[in-house]
Amino acid sequence: MQRRTFFRYASASAAAATILLTTSCDDDDDDMTPPTSGVDLGSGDSGILNYAYALEQLEAAFYTAVVAQSGSALTTAEMQVMMDLKNHEVAHREFFKAALGQKAIPALEVNFSSINFNDKNSVLQTARTFENLGVAAYNGAGKLFTDTGVGLDYLVLAGKIVSVEARHAAAIDDMISGGNRFGEEFIDSNGLDRALMPADVLSAAAPFISTKINFSNLPK
Repeated sequence: MQRRTFFRYASASAAAATILLTTSCDDDDDDMTPPTSGVDLGSGDSGILNYAYALEQLEAAFYTAVVAQSGSALTTAEMQVMMDLKNHEVAHREFFKAALGQKAIPALEVNFSSINFNDKNSVLQTARTFENLGVAAYNGAGKLFTDTGVGLDYLVLAGKIVSVEARHAAAIDDMISGGNRFGEEFIDSNGLDRALMPADVLSAAAPFISTKINFSNLPK
């Protein structure tokens, strides 16, 4: 996918939202011992791209399921938001897949057994979790890029993606609260959003991903 094509998708009109991330850890906390088997994300900048690709696969799969299964739980306006989110996350997923080429990890198997797609609260709370987790993941991963050339280009693009994810998060919060909140619990006293390292992010995402992920070679 050419960069201009990605921008067209990522900049498309979006209403979207965020949800409560239940991990409670410091930004630089990386205590989880990485598994050394399973799908290997790789190392260096390609490893970070695969990390983002894995998360975008999860989000794209979730919103695809929502659009297919939650018609009775959501209003027409709410479903339109979900369709917008699905289109954005699919675009993000396909961008990383194309950028990685032969280095891309295979499609991951997801596990949404804990989600009731016929229940509005279950759908929105899961969406809030995924969107806020995505924002924290991009915020934490940016500093891990090492290549001052290509890596800088991807860092700029990641900044554009995380801003879309944050719009998603705010939209979901708006749908949950009726416009009375905006995820302020994710913002620290310096006015900065949460940043999480890959170990914490993948630990939080693990219940929704059946495929075992080896992230032991990612930059620290």
